[in-house]
Amino acid sequence: MDKKYAEYLLKETRAGYNLIAEEFSRTRWNIWAEFSVFRDYIKNGDKVLDIGCGNGRLLGLLKGIEVEYIGIDNSEKLIETAREKHPQEKFLVASALKLPFPENSFGKIFLIAVLHNIPSEEFRLKILEEIKRVLKPGGVLILTVWDVWRKEAIILILKYLLLKLIGKSKLDFKDVFKSWGKEKINRYYHFFTKKELKNLAKKTGFKIKRVGVAKNETGKRSNIYLIAEKPL
Repeated sequence: MDKKYAEYLLKETRAGYNLIAEEFSRTRWNIWAEFSVFRDYIKNGDKVLDIGCGNGRLLGLLKGIEVEYIGIDNSEKLIETAREKHPQEKFLVASALKLPFPENSFGKIFLIAVLHNIPSEEFRLKILEEIKRVLKPGGVLILTVWDVWRKEAIILILKYLLLKLIGKSKLDFKDVFKSWGKEKINRYYHFFTKKELKNLAKKTGFKIKRVGVAKNETGKRSNIYLIAEKPL
């Protein structure tokens, strides 16, 4: 993907989240139960960074564990909501592409439902490199992306592949636009496979600890997750 077009998509994604922030926050009022397995990787005293924190709902997963928490998001509106809901916690408006922290700052970093909104492999790798920079040696990254390999997703992928082949789309393979919410905002998504996610983490020097799919009780909602460690 052309870098300038990827930068344009990043700006559009940020603007879109600001526009739908209120509705988005209403639909994301708690952490999904299937993510409870991630609690096993958090312990008292951890310094935790939540990238793409939205309204701060990850704090529900950390309840009862004494951690130093910082949440960042590039949507000013979502950070406003997070500060209203959790005034005792620290939230910053910041970009995952340039984290405002020194090297080796955090023991645990969460990147929940963020990477599939990031256009181009170049920018995805840059985010993972930034995460590795601010993680302490031996620190753990917990990352999720949508697991959308169903009929409707495949139809969308084929649609945008066809548009690319006839010169009507600048998107990469497995990139799509999908409308969301009452505003019908066209949001950018990249549909990952587990193998692709593992390869990105390996390219940035992470040690893979676990890769899997977290599903809710009905199986209608699922997310690919990756847990990786910064080498000592």
